[in-house]
Amino acid sequence: MTDPILVERRGSALWITINRPDRRNAINNSVITGIQAGLERARSEKGVRVVVLTGAGEKAFCAGGDLQQGTSVFDDDPVEPTTDFGRLARFGREMQIPMVGRINGACVAGGTGLMALCDIVVAADHAKFGLPEARVGVFPFQVHVYFRKLILPRHVAELALLGEYVDAHRAREMGLINYVVPAEELDAKVAWVCEKLALASPAAIRRGKYAMTAMQDMAFHEALSFAEGQIMLTAASDDAAEGLAAFNEKRRPRWQEES
Repeated sequence: MTDPILVERRGSALWITINRPDRRNAINNSVITGIQAGLERARSEKGVRVVVLTGAGEKAFCAGGDLQQGTSVFDDDPVEPTTDFGRLARFGREMQIPMVGRINGACVAGGTGLMALCDIVVAADHAKFGLPEARVGVFPFQVHVYFRKLILPRHVAELALLGEYVDAHRAREMGLINYVVPAEELDAKVAWVCEKLALASPAAIRRGKYAMTAMQDMAFHEALSFAEGQIMLTAASDDAAEGLAAFNEKRRPRWQEES
């Protein structure tokens, strides 16, 4: 039986690939469990600086929930309403390692939720994006939790209420993704992003990700006070001292976690 999730270390990057190309990489419980296991590995394994999340093949990143599986991804206990996808979303939100989305094709419904876990998103120019859930009698409630902070409300409404697909260039205009490249350049662009992320201080990235997440729900004055405290903590770190020394000595920094 083919593994629904492939996890592979490539240098300082840990690649997590949804491996169900025959089902357009649709989400089932095994996919959710496998992605979370991959994220847990990234968090605990020495030297992992970035996670790349992608789908197998060239047609789809992820087509959302598998509506034809034996046990529906919607079969959750109303007494315990926390869903498997919700648990993954909560775990992904707390990840302090940067995540890069490699969008190799259609990114639909719950697939856009997986994409929203990522900090930087690179898409092939043939990729399509959409939230067609209302057309099958449901609604993208969990995806909306991410999108309400990610893009403008009218763009959320356009996707969720109309159910129409948008191309990669429109998705970039909306703020859903960072880069659009020809399919043959997708891996090179992802590698470039990973290389840039690996140049930064792991400690600074970790604290920065924590702070960006924490400040999302803060009022202005609360966020500003929080940011001032984070500046003081970061400035007192070994990596900050090393970064300043490296800058003055015109050399590449030797971060503490790399020594």
